[in-house]
Amino acid sequence: MAGLRVLDFGHTVMGPCAGLLLADLGADVIKIEPPEGCPTRKLPGFASGFFATYARNKRSLALDLKQPDARAVLHKLAAGADVVLENYGPGTIERLGCGWEDLRAVNPRLIYLAMKGYLAGPYEQRGALDEVVQMQSGLAYMTGPPGQPLRAGAPVIDMMGGVFGVVAVLAALRERDRTGLGQRVAASLYESAAFLMAPFSVGSAVIGQPMPPMPARKNAWGIYDVFTAADGGMVFLGVTSDAHWRRFCAAFDSLDLAEDARLQGNAARSEARDWMLPIVRERVQALSVAEISERAETANIPWARVGHPADLAHDPQLLAHGGLIDTAVSPLGGGEGMQVAVPGLPLEFGDQRIRTRLQRQPPAIGEHSVDVLREAGFSAADIAALQAKGIVLA
Repeated sequence: MAGLRVLDFGHTVMGPCAGLLLADLGADVIKIEPPEGCPTRKLPGFASGFFATYARNKRSLALDLKQPDARAVLHKLAAGADVVLENYGPGTIERLGCGWEDLRAVNPRLIYLAMKGYLAGPYEQRGALDEVVQMQSGLAYMTGPPGQPLRAGAPVIDMMGGVFGVVAVLAALRERDRTGLGQRVAASLYESAAFLMAPFSVGSAVIGQPMPPMPARKNAWGIYDVFTAADGGMVFLGVTSDAHWRRFCAAFDSLDLAEDARLQGNAARSEARDWMLPIVRERVQALSVAEISERAETANIPWARVGHPADLAHDPQLLAHGGLIDTAVSPLGGGEGMQVAVPGLPLEFGDQRIRTRLQRQPPAIGEHSVDVLREAGFSAADIAALQAKGIVLA
């Protein structure tokens, strides 16, 4: 994506995630934030890591778009940009004079990515949040126990909306190669959540009744469960084929089950879970986590220790080939504060299997304002005047 310039109006997760993908892939992504800084920098609690996670490899321009003269500055920047992305609430960016109709007038080649709660339809003027659409779409219903809807443990819909937004941008860039013209594209939270729920909507039609939540589901495989080891740790084991079953039984001292006529074939084992699983649990849970892990690895069946997000910084797989990016996590940006190993994009390229890398730490507020304006053709006197008026962070 080198050679592409992106103006990133994103905040919280969906917009910044889309900008991150483009930045990691080589685009020059300029984060447009108010002089006091993007509110994402100051989020507390479970959202305290959002800014550092999604701000690497970006530059920052601090611009007060509430001032009328700032509109002309932004329009000049947009005239030289390839992509603008935003995830403001409905009507907000239009009130700032930076909506699609405003910017297409200064740059007909512009790709404008709007990320909203909803696409076109009766809900499109509603605001939305990740958790709102998890509830609305049935994702929370599918995640929690019966009667206890539960949001997923990560902002999966915000992130998915950002990824779908980038897919739309790539398609629009490809079309621009043909036509020379840009266009408005959009991604959304609700439709992203609905896309995730598609197999369960279809499944309900197939079985002729509502799909039960995951904790109450009828399992499609004989063993697809978390086991608590003798030393208190937890391990997931998945036995999803006849070959898995034979190797599992050999590894876990259960040849009697392998020979049991009632357990021949996955469908039979799935139907036998009520009496089979207690036997399996007794045998597996007599072992330590290390013993279960070693036997599962030797048997080459799908398995995993139940981990914690903090464990990822020490994961051998992620450490082995550039899967972790040492990122400064202070909300001030500019490389300040402690560094944390943050998972990079789940992509690799070419025969060398190259991973994307850190080019720039999350920026300080307005750290690159002068450079960005100079590159857009503003003179030193112009920039000084903008700073004096408070339009651009001094």
